[in-house]
Amino acid sequence: MGLSNKNLSAKDRLVLALDVDSIDDVERLVTMLKDYVGFFKVGPQLFTSCAYDAIDTIKRLGGEVYFDGKFHDIPNTVAKASSNLVKRGVSFFNAHLAGGSKMLTSMVKVAKETAKKYQQPIPTILGVTLLSSFGQRTLTEELSVKMNIDEYVSHLTYLAKESKIDGVIASASEARRIRQEFDEEFIILCPAIRPTWSVVNDQIRVVTPADAIKAGVDFMVVGRPITSADDPVVAANMILDEIDEAMKSLVNI
Repeated sequence: MGLSNKNLSAKDRLVLALDVDSIDDVERLVTMLKDYVGFFKVGPQLFTSCAYDAIDTIKRLGGEVYFDGKFHDIPNTVAKASSNLVKRGVSFFNAHLAGGSKMLTSMVKVAKETAKKYQQPIPTILGVTLLSSFGQRTLTEELSVKMNIDEYVSHLTYLAKESKIDGVIASASEARRIRQEFDEEFIILCPAIRPTWSVVNDQIRVVTPADAIKAGVDFMVVGRPITSADDPVVAANMILDEIDEAMKSLVNI
């Protein structure tokens, strides 16, 4: 495993979603926020616009990269794609757990082999349980999954653990159950984080930073509340304060 979830600061926990379209925006946001953010997320929007230039720019400016590619393909394809990310020094990335154990285990194996061969840090690999835009109706009626969301997420999380995946991506409401069922070193990253002062946008299963911390989440992704703010640094600091307060409240319980 690459990343540790022990003794994380508020900054360590904060992942900024760079859902932008240009290298200029990447340079501006990373330069402005690298002292306030632990990782910068490169997802489909940015990668299809700027490809590896985005990852290389973040690394050059001193940032750490979370590649949010959500791989879901045949095992050989996913393993080779993972190897390419490791060569670029990506800190952590993810894949859909619905891709199955053969895809997941081959990806983990090849990623570790590549890290050793090219003397890169071993990346942390997370499994996508269910997209944050999904609600129960979508899961049941469109995917014909008869489990409720919590059961389905728990089922996929066991698959992640059995496949040697380092952790999962799940909402804070699901994280509480995951944290109870799995060891403390199992990483939980929560997307769709919205501070109390922010609008929800297009996600359904959303929570605040404080909710996430209290549920046992290790890392959390924030995007538009920071990147679209009048002053992104002020917005980031407000979120860091909210994380710090929640961490202190847990210590005092």
